[in-house]
Amino acid sequence: MARRTDAAAGTPATVALTRAGIAFRALSYEHDPRAAAYGLEAAEKLGLDPDRVFKTLLASVDGALAVGIVPVAMQLDLKALAQALGGKRAEMADPALAERKTGYVVGGISPIGQKALLPTVLDESAILAETIYISGGRRGLDLELAPDDLIAVTGGRYAPIARKR
Repeated sequence: MARRTDAAAGTPATVALTRAGIAFRALSYEHDPRAAAYGLEAAEKLGLDPDRVFKTLLASVDGALAVGIVPVAMQLDLKALAQALGGKRAEMADPALAERKTGYVVGGISPIGQKALLPTVLDESAILAETIYISGGRRGLDLELAPDDLIAVTGGRYAPIARKR
């Protein structure tokens, strides 16, 4: 997989990956503003297996922000996220707060290149894939990379944090 640094993919996420020397591939698609589920839209428009396309969600774990990354066809198990981070209680973060703290807009929040490094947990199902797809930092842009590289660049960890809808 070649590194891509073209202007169309120039986001804080792609800049961070390039600086870290991590191989990735940027995939763009025409985002439909009426789409209800951004991750499922990406999987459909890019012709990808939804089990390999992951969404980035922000939650408050015992009052501190954290990132949970789960397959787009699944839900974030808040209790499992709290447990993975050694906390007791988790709830979804307010979307406006998520945007302020990450520097990204909802539907385009990447786990990479956020304003501050937040505790990050990637669902363990990612281990099964050679590469996965995550938001590239804007709606209509996904990045393909190895899950271990995502863990390395975010300082994250694997845990079983996804559940069926």
